[in-house]
Amino acid sequence: MQNEIIISGFGGQGTLFAGQVLAYAAMDNGLEVTWIPSYGPEMRGGTANCTVIIADEEIGSPLVRYPSAVIAMNLPSLDKYESLVKPGGVLLINSSMVDRVPTRKDIRVAQVPGNDIAEKLGDKRLTNMVMVGALLANLPILTLEMMEKALQEHLPARHHRFLPANYQALRQGAEYKAKPVQ
Repeated sequence: MQNEIIISGFGGQGTLFAGQVLAYAAMDNGLEVTWIPSYGPEMRGGTANCTVIIADEEIGSPLVRYPSAVIAMNLPSLDKYESLVKPGGVLLINSSMVDRVPTRKDIRVAQVPGNDIAEKLGDKRLTNMVMVGALLANLPILTLEMMEKALQEHLPARHHRFLPANYQALRQGAEYKAKPVQ
C-alpha cells in the first residue's frame, strides 16, 4: 500500500502543518513516510503545498506525479492539481473558498465547507484539520485516533490547550464523504 497526498492552499492556511501531522501519525504507527513542503517566498498569502507519501514498505521516490488524494484549500490549488489526481483517487475541496465544480468524472470528490466548519468551532485556523478529517474518511490510511495521538505527542506543550478543538475539527471533517462527479 502506498498513498500519495498533496495538500495545497495559500500560505497561512496550515497546509504544511496538516501534512506534517499526517506524516507524524504515519511514522508513529510504523509506516514509511515522506513529507516535502513547498512554499513561495511570500509565505502568508503566497502559495503553499506539501506532498506526503505514506506506505507500508520502503518508498522508492519522494516525488509525486499522480497523487491518490489532493486537498485543495483554494481555487488556484484546485486549478493546478485536479488534473493530476489519479483515476479513482479522491479530491477534497474546501468549498468555503472554491466556487467551481470539478470537471473530472473519473475521481471521487468531497466538497467540504472547511472554513465555515472551522469558524463555527470558533477558529478559522482549524480549517486544515477539518480537511484532514475529510481526507481520512475518504482515504482510510490512518484513523482519527492516530491523528489525535500525533497532535498530542508532537504539538508543543504550550499549544495543548488547542487539542480539543483540533480533535473536534478532525471529527467534523470526517463526516464528509466523497461522491463520484456527475
